[in-house]
Order: sequence, then structure tokens, then C-alpha cells
Amino acid sequence: MGRPGAAVTLDDLIARHRRVGIDSNVFIYLFEGSGPLADAAGRLLDAVESGRLEAVLATVGLTEVLTRPASLGDGAIFERYAAELRGLPHLRLVPLDDEIAVDAAWGRSGGRDLGDAVHVATARRAAATGFVTNDRRVRARAGVEIVLLDELAA
Repeated sequence: MGRPGAAVTLDDLIARHRRVGIDSNVFIYLFEGSGPLADAAGRLLDAVESGRLEAVLATVGLTEVLTRPASLGDGAIFERYAAELRGLPHLRLVPLDDEIAVDAAWGRSGGRDLGDAVHVATARRAAATGFVTNDRRVRARAGVEIVLLDELAA
């Protein structure tokens, strides 16, 4: 699991990980997309909502998800997305603190994206052992396995 091209089912993910970090792109696929990736995001978040899986989201992810509705000036969609993320059972929003910031700095080695480093460091801090994203540039860190959303969609 976590290798490009490797088929992973949602049941595999749940069997391997009690808690996962979720990248903002998963929510964006669900809210703004259609097709297999949106369907996979929906199944993943249904598992979180039902309690089959615990999840964490870095608060920077909330910013990332809300940026498009804000840039469009769409207050209704902005508020709906914010309410859905804040109210999803078994999803914990984790604020950036000094320990996450220090860990994210290590995760940025090699010029990696700050947001991605914060997401993975947040997952580590929250004792998540998996991180679901669809960004192939995100790299695993000790204790956190990367699972690509398109693997879950296959």
C-alpha cells in the first residue's frame, strides 16, 4: 500500500490504520469534483463519519479547502464547506503548534512544499499512521504511510 499503481481498497486502509491524516485535496475532490476520485473521497469520508476510521486534518487544510469559495466570493458555499469540515464526526481539526512546526521543517528537506510538510507533521503529531492524499509529491515520514486517493478509486 502507498505505492503508485498499487490497488488499495478502503477495507485495506481501515485494516491497516486506525487513524489517518487527510489532505485537503481529498475534500476538494468531494466538494468540487465528480467521477472516480470524488466517489473514492466520498467513500473514505463516509467511513470517517460512521466511525469505521478516525481522521485528522491540519487546520491549514481548512484554509486550503475554503480558498476557492472565498476567491469566488461565494459566502454560501464557503459557509457550507466550513460547517461540513467542522461538523464531520470522527474528524479532528488539528491546529499548528510549535512541535508540528519543528517536525514540518524536517519534512521540508529537499525543498518540499510547506503545506504538505505541515499536513504530514500534523498526522504524525496526532498519531495517525496513514495519510491520504492524491499528491504524488507528498513523501512518507517515519510512522506515516502515504496512501494515494486514486489507489482507493481503482
